[in-house]
Amino acid sequence: MLVTLLSIVQVAICVVLIFLVLMHSGKDAGLSGAFGVGGGSGPLGGGSLVERNLNRWTVAFAILFAVNTIILLRIS
Repeated sequence: MLVTLLSIVQVAICVVLIFLVLMHSGKDAGLSGAFGVGGGSGPLGGGSLVERNLNRWTVAFAILFAVNTIILLRIS
């Protein structure tokens, strides 16, 4: 039961993480230009507040993904 629940959570985290990575602006502004996320960059390449928050969310979901993977490996 727990493995099934964590597997469902893992799939949800994967979908969100893929979406967050696609939202990042790359060299060619990628998919983020369609949603207005990629804007001008600051003097240190920081970008806008939205882009910095996008980075934070991406890192948070990547950590959740790694932790959930480790838990799934331990209990199965």
